[in-house]
Amino acid sequence: MTEPLVLCSVEAGVAVLTINRPAALNALNANVLLELEACVRGLAADNALRCVIVTGAGSKSFVAGADIVEMSALTPRTARHFAALGHRVLSELEALPVPVIAAVNGFALGGGCELTLACDLVYASENARFGQPEVNLGLIPGFGGTQRLARRVGAMRALELVASARTLKADEAKAVGLCLDVFPADVLMLKVREIAAGIASKGPVAVRSAKAVLRRGLDGPVGLGNALETEAFANLFDSADAREGMTAFVEKRPAHFRNA
Repeated sequence: MTEPLVLCSVEAGVAVLTINRPAALNALNANVLLELEACVRGLAADNALRCVIVTGAGSKSFVAGADIVEMSALTPRTARHFAALGHRVLSELEALPVPVIAAVNGFALGGGCELTLACDLVYASENARFGQPEVNLGLIPGFGGTQRLARRVGAMRALELVASARTLKADEAKAVGLCLDVFPADVLMLKVREIAAGIASKGPVAVRSAKAVLRRGLDGPVGLGNALETEAFANLFDSADAREGMTAFVEKRPAHFRNA
């Protein structure tokens, strides 16, 4: 039996998605994207989900990019379909209602960098490398890199990275906002699992609400975002989790959230 191209496990509300093509440095081809989409759709239907971690198999690469061997045979028509598939899958990942964390354990280039940009939180190992090198191939990013990169690091820095194809070391990526923290490679997953477990221990209704309001407010005027926040804040007072959280605080005991 062929091993899955994307591994998915869930424990205590934390899912781990692992791109599983280590011999190809976890490069994204159409089959990988379709398997990733199936996993993401399954997680989207899991109301017990609290957090998602995305990483790559092996010690060398998160995702080294899209599969150039497959791409070299594309025509303009099939390239459009391939780009649309990548956009669709990464948009579905981005739309998961819980925080999505990228644990970048090596190369995150091209489509791999774009995968991190679809995640909410990004942590990297010391051997991580980030970049959008598509212009080296006479191409541009095709899975949202020109758009999400500009929103994360600013338009000027994004154009510099795309147009120069410059690869950033982990500390450089942190400096420009592509990742939050850098850890030794051998403890990256341990640290990320600790962060995910911490998120999973908080009020799940509140965490989902915080992500939804933040995401919806990003591209609109601040007044609209504040209105969304006010409404979501008020609505949470009708939740069992909010009543439990505030009661636990007053009673000086741990809260026992029920996701309700």
